[in-house]
Amino acid sequence: MASTVSRDVVVPSSDDTEFVFFSGKGGVGKSTVSCATAQWLAESGHDTLLVTTDPAPNLGDIFDQSIGHDVTPIEGVENLSAMEIDPDRAAEEYRQETLEPMRELLDEDQLQTVEEQLNSPCVEEIAAFDKFVEFMDDPDQDVIVFDTAPTGHTIRLMELPSGWNAELEDGGATCIGPAASMEDQKAQYENAIETLEGDRSSFVFVGKPEASAIEEIERSAGELSELGIDTDLVVVNGYLPEAVCEDPFFRSKREDEQAVIEYVRETFDDEPVATYPLRPGEITGSDLLSDVAAALYEGVEPTIDVDSPAAAPGSVPDGAADGELDVPTDTDAVMEQLRPEDDTRYLFFTGKGGVGKSTIAATAATSLAERGHETLIVTTDPAAHLKDVFGTEVGHDPTGVGLEGLDAARIDQERALEEYKDRTIAQVESSFEGDDLEAAKEQVMEELESPCAEEMAALEKFVDYFEVEGYDVVVFDTAPTGHTLRLLELPSDWKGFMDLGSLTKDASESGERYDRAIETMRDPAKSSFVFVMYPEYTPMMEAYRAAEDLRDQVGIETSLVAVNYLLPDEYGDNAFFESRRAQQRTYLEKIADRFEVPLLLAPLRKEEPTGLDELQSFGTDVLGDQPEENRQPISR
Repeated sequence: MASTVSRDVVVPSSDDTEFVFFSGKGGVGKSTVSCATAQWLAESGHDTLLVTTDPAPNLGDIFDQSIGHDVTPIEGVENLSAMEIDPDRAAEEYRQETLEPMRELLDEDQLQTVEEQLNSPCVEEIAAFDKFVEFMDDPDQDVIVFDTAPTGHTIRLMELPSGWNAELEDGGATCIGPAASMEDQKAQYENAIETLEGDRSSFVFVGKPEASAIEEIERSAGELSELGIDTDLVVVNGYLPEAVCEDPFFRSKREDEQAVIEYVRETFDDEPVATYPLRPGEITGSDLLSDVAAALYEGVEPTIDVDSPAAAPGSVPDGAADGELDVPTDTDAVMEQLRPEDDTRYLFFTGKGGVGKSTIAATAATSLAERGHETLIVTTDPAAHLKDVFGTEVGHDPTGVGLEGLDAARIDQERALEEYKDRTIAQVESSFEGDDLEAAKEQVMEELESPCAEEMAALEKFVDYFEVEGYDVVVFDTAPTGHTLRLLELPSDWKGFMDLGSLTKDASESGERYDRAIETMRDPAKSSFVFVMYPEYTPMMEAYRAAEDLRDQVGIETSLVAVNYLLPDEYGDNAFFESRRAQQRTYLEKIADRFEVPLLLAPLRKEEPTGLDELQSFGTDVLGDQPEENRQPISR
């Protein structure tokens, strides 16, 4: 039944071009499913274009050919072309297209102001959406498959009414550039959003059979639903095949995965749910893509040879397949990046959803408290996984979690946003009078609906913890991204009160606090940024790109990489898991080469560690033991 209904979601049903959007976090197999779908549609006779805006594109690897920023025919697949949009190139193209008509209208100072506005990180999202619009505005194909859909965050940026209504002479500005520059795109953007909401578009979410990944899908699907965009299909990708789970460890993992799949079917009971199993190696080439599509859309049982290894062709270095690993695991070097020196140490754990970031952050915090350091762990994660990790309530204010010297807190984003809105409106009221006040309040209220306002609100609360006293270490679970930090660095001389970055930085007297916080984050003697990932291509490349962004745009260096979910040698003694281990060793070496920082290596566990006893045990596994006299008592 699911295959029939899922097929109906992606197959064009009219003479007009139809659009299929695949959404999901990095590393869940979104690109694989997108490629399989596009190839299947093309082989079914539909003229198909596959487009990705993923900053870590791997369409070329999957099809084993060069693709790039231009539309490229896929070799050996009739009716199929693909394009990998370069986000940096797209953003620069957008900036130049915006600036060009203004060069003859503005003087040098005004032009410089506009150029500064166009350095906003939100412009990168606008540029990506601009590329979507290009393909949606006058398409030639029967169907266009987008690997990486526009998020609710991006769509809300497009719907900012203040951007459309501001007047140039008032110096109207938004976080996405000068308001006047948006006028020409207004009709195109509105048409694109109408198309996203209509029958010609389908949204497909892809996720792994893990609770955190499914929570992310539920949250994203709910946000899109509020914007009038329905979820049409959910694909759960990468569950363990029953035939390879020969020992209690992996049988238990499979049972957990099957329970998650059942939960998805119950939660999305109005939409089809399709599944595809984990393979012994990466999925590349038309044969494997055909197998994926047949399982998703034709109800054919997947073909997986569990007896012969099938690691990624040509990707396993000499020695890796034999279990040798030339990657340093220097515990002293890792601890040097975590422990405090003379002042409070700030640790930032960042990474995409589903990589085990909260667990790694909580493990580090627990180990540091055990070593006698007064430690606070703070999360900005809307899913608030710290509660599950510690097995106790974690509130808006720091409270103990049962281990002497360890407190935890969760930033309530809704509460932080309301506080931020109140402060911003109060500042407007103190800066304007009469009719100017009413106009200012109206436009700022509109701008406060921007998702950038949510980021600024969370960041203001985040900055508060740089001033909290009494802690040797403050651990942040979910660090601010380069995108968010760059919002703080927007030029303060922008024209117009529409500039929230300027308004907040100048008028709310927070500028010095922001500057001190960023300088602290830049200082490797005071702060460490830790990227958490698992050893596969997309998580590695997304983390690498984010690390480059932090360094190049904000001046923050990566201090440490935590590689999570490494397959343990003592379980899974068969060809299937040996192949997966070989693949992981390949990416471990690539991670070590790319980041050139100490690696914290964390094994896959039967269950995610929860509670202080399990966190202490896990901390010993990944960070080494500490003298018994240093151990802190656990409150019962």
